[in-house]
Amino acid sequence: HIGGRPYRIRRSCLCSPAIRSLVLNIYGTLHMNCLLLKDQRRIELDEDGYLRCLEDWDEDVAAGLASAASLQLSAAHWEIILLLREFYAAHGLSPAMRALVKFTSRKLGPDKGRSVYLLTLFPGNPALLGAKIAGLPRPENCF
Repeated sequence: HIGGRPYRIRRSCLCSPAIRSLVLNIYGTLHMNCLLLKDQRRIELDEDGYLRCLEDWDEDVAAGLASAASLQLSAAHWEIILLLREFYAAHGLSPAMRALVKFTSRKLGPDKGRSVYLLTLFPGNPALLGAKIAGLPRPENCF
């Protein structure tokens, strides 16, 4: 990050294998509409950083997306990530914040079903960031 924003690397800069290797060793991910995992898998992302193909998601992809957002995933994060995936499987869409809070409260109890708790795990907008890391589409009613 430079000046609080992710540093974007031009494609032309990655032509050299030595430079590509150096970038991967330092960052582990690339911000050019793809996520390059340490096992060299290339995961295509849309312009907002969400998976283009939802089937590409696994725990390594989630960890890479979290790392790109400067998050280190804990057991509490995984609990919410799996809950988001459960919501998507049941309803066919990613929850907006209000729906996420209600679903979390119903499934995990009122202490975890609060926006303050979710904000401590996923700063900024928990519904957007959580859906991104969970490998789900962008919630429709989130800005």
